[in-house]
Amino acid sequence: MNGFDVIGDIHGHSSELKELLMALGYQTHGCGFRRSDRRVVFVGDFVDRGPGIGQVIEIVRAMVEAGDALAVMGNHEYNAIAFHTARPGMPNEWFRPHSDKNLKQHQATLDQLSSSQIADAVAWFKTLPTALDLGGIRVAHASWQTSDIDCIRDSVGQLGGFTPEFLEVAGQPDSDLNKAIENVLKGPELRLPSGCFITDKAGHERSTTRIKWYEDGSGRTYRQHHLGSDIVPDVEINTHDLTAFEAYSQDAVPVFVGHYWLTGRPVPLANNVACTDYSVAKAGKLVAYRWDGEAVLNSDKFFWVAN
Repeated sequence: MNGFDVIGDIHGHSSELKELLMALGYQTHGCGFRRSDRRVVFVGDFVDRGPGIGQVIEIVRAMVEAGDALAVMGNHEYNAIAFHTARPGMPNEWFRPHSDKNLKQHQATLDQLSSSQIADAVAWFKTLPTALDLGGIRVAHASWQTSDIDCIRDSVGQLGGFTPEFLEVAGQPDSDLNKAIENVLKGPELRLPSGCFITDKAGHERSTTRIKWYEDGSGRTYRQHHLGSDIVPDVEINTHDLTAFEAYSQDAVPVFVGHYWLTGRPVPLANNVACTDYSVAKAGKLVAYRWDGEAVLNSDKFFWVAN
């Protein structure tokens, strides 16, 4: 294999996925796509929002099982696992509550897939890793935090996978596993000063903000250190709050993530950090980065199709 094509959050947009794969030189192979000299790496978030969720799962899974692709779990796959896992001994209670907010986020998947299809998809989601270290590159859905990735891996081993026991511990707000899942699948966040909040793209008020975990935030304001396009207060960060996070080393191999709903023309976030989520589910782009062994990432290596 000569390299990897890292593809961002798909969210059920199967037409754009097929168009992008063909533009990258992949040809249909069974239910998936193949190039003999390259492999795809998917950064997660296959479900929810788009009109072709079942076909996205079919394509990605076929490629992974044929050895034509690798994939990590996104927060939407993790949410689906928790949404469809009942709490033992508690009728009609689930590890992800079936609240109006959670139902709205997951509704497209519920509408498009049968109960048996969802059960089959969830069983497959449970087999996905939350991070991949491929030697020359690393891939995680939202951030690379080594200790958190180790915590998730160890907990999966000790608790038998993404089992009810795992979800029980992960759901405890003060547990190390809860912090690890939040950081790796949703991205490290700082709590905003008292009285401050942001309104995210889904219209929800949030008292925390995602940060540029690949940079040192010392001496910055929340707005300067924020990762994304939300309107964030221009107030200096308490440096002590940054000690909970691991800044990705500038000397480390390139790391690829999704998750952040970026817009505009794709560019690396740092010399060795790239996000491939450019909001295909919000009339944006489905983006890939074509990696050929370079240690310094290049804007010219991004490819995309518009929604």
